[in-house]
Amino acid sequence: MKLWYSFLKELKLSSKSFYFYIEIGMALFLLALLLLVIPNEFNTKTTQYLFLDLDESLSTQMIESYKSADLDGNIEDVNVKANGVKHDTKLYVTETEKVYIVSSKEALLDISKSEKKLGVIVTLKDNLLKYDYYLQGYETEKYENFFKILHNNSGQIDKSTLETQRVMKLSEDLNILSDRENVIPSLLTFNGSLMGLFIIAAYVFLDKKEGIVTAYAVTASKVWVYLMSKVGVLMLTSVFTSLLLIIPVMGFGPNYALILIFLLASGFFSSALGLVVTSFYENIMQAFGVIYLIMVAMLLPNIAYFIPSWSPLWIKFIPSYYFLYAFKEGLVSHGNTGFVLMSAGGLLLLGCVLFVFANYRFKKTLTVSA
Repeated sequence: MKLWYSFLKELKLSSKSFYFYIEIGMALFLLALLLLVIPNEFNTKTTQYLFLDLDESLSTQMIESYKSADLDGNIEDVNVKANGVKHDTKLYVTETEKVYIVSSKEALLDISKSEKKLGVIVTLKDNLLKYDYYLQGYETEKYENFFKILHNNSGQIDKSTLETQRVMKLSEDLNILSDRENVIPSLLTFNGSLMGLFIIAAYVFLDKKEGIVTAYAVTASKVWVYLMSKVGVLMLTSVFTSLLLIIPVMGFGPNYALILIFLLASGFFSSALGLVVTSFYENIMQAFGVIYLIMVAMLLPNIAYFIPSWSPLWIKFIPSYYFLYAFKEGLVSHGNTGFVLMSAGGLLLLGCVLFVFANYRFKKTLTVSA
């Protein structure tokens, strides 16, 4: 019962705090980014500048092929400026690329160098189309090799073999997140969990400054009750701000039961970690460096999340790695329930260890102060 009253008291006090509005404001800012800045699908079209060094009939055939592939069939006349000179081009936009057809080799080289984009010259040699690619110099060897085999005319690739090659999908019922939705786990990790570490530290340091923490040395109230009430407020705020991000973007598609479980577990872990940090310092300026380093370390798994090819083993020892993938599993309707629950259980266990240690540290500090 004391815990409940303490929680309600902390909730009322926190709602009047400057830091409470920082949390709400940050959530609204991230929501605005999701809805107004981050597109539902990122533009993955490649851009290339093309010069057709061919006779009129072949040029017409190639242009017609681009025209038929153009999304709206409306060919745009575009002036491209390079080194102070305007060049007339025709723009064709397909599902995968934007192709600017230029009128001369000199114009192509000038534009390609100025715009830092791919330049292509098509010629006819031995009755075969030859493609010369002009890159910028920073491309990888793998990227260069791709162009070497893109228009293979050696006959070594048997077309019939390619047509009969079997391609099978291991799962047909996968729910794929859009690019905008795929960003949400990263924002939830930062706003709903890692912000909890900073905010609870700010709350406790404010209480230390006002002498509230020291007062527990001469009262019958338990220190753990005070600490748990702080954690409870942060967990509740984390749930509210996280749902504020998810619902407007994804509606009722996600598995909110799983998300709620993991939000509570991750919020408890982050808050307990914040309590441990505050037990060693007297004010937020002293602890700022440590808090900053922890938050930077916890954000590192975002690199592996957005670049799956880079996923070293050590990155999996950072708890926020499981934040990202557990949130992602919760956002899809057929996510891996076992992974989310195991991750939540692991964070809950770590959080309990940290909370017990923080309680010990606070009691020890109060005893020494008294």
